[in-house]
Amino acid sequence: MTFAIVVMLSLAWATHAQVKVTVDYNPSGTPEFKFKNVPTPAKDDAGSKAKFVLVVGELDPNGADFSALTDGALPSNEDEPAANLFFNAGGTGGRFRMDLGSVIEIAQINTYSWHPNTRGPQVYLLYASDGADPKFNAEPKGNTDPTTSGWKLLATVDTRPKQGQGGGQYGVSITDSTGALGKYRYLLFDCVATETDDEWGNTFYSEVDVVAKKKN
Repeated sequence: MTFAIVVMLSLAWATHAQVKVTVDYNPSGTPEFKFKNVPTPAKDDAGSKAKFVLVVGELDPNGADFSALTDGALPSNEDEPAANLFFNAGGTGGRFRMDLGSVIEIAQINTYSWHPNTRGPQVYLLYASDGADPKFNAEPKGNTDPTTSGWKLLATVDTRPKQGQGGGQYGVSITDSTGALGKYRYLLFDCVATETDDEWGNTFYSEVDVVAKKKN
């Protein structure tokens, strides 16, 4: 069974009024990551050659490095650590920056994850910047609010179910009703553990796609 949850962010900030977060969920999942309302992961999206920097936290040595997020190679089963990026066991998440190389107009940002229990859901804040603000801080660490250093909060994502561990396969698509999220070079993912009852709450991120707006 496949079902989709479409969430319109009704945030107080006017800059978020048109942003939509679409969440798709496959309880069992498939190696093709096919969803009803979220695109299948792409191999040649605008983020395929992006460079990553770990800003806060530690990556789990049992997982993949950042290349797993953009190589188009997807996990073949629900518990494949070497094919996913995730933060270290016992940690509460972390931040990483994605550098697209130049400012582009972004149509959508899609993230994918897969795990049989609490490491399946996705919980993160997504920030973006063109790097032009004189106060721009490329690596806001610790408790620094990125919005005070040249970043814009694009979306808040939380796919955890109200009940249960939430195991399964998730696809998240962040879009805007105008057809473009904006013109940005940098994306900052502020990831949060799905739970802290044990050491295994950091999401298995399988892929991140950045889709550029097509030129007329």
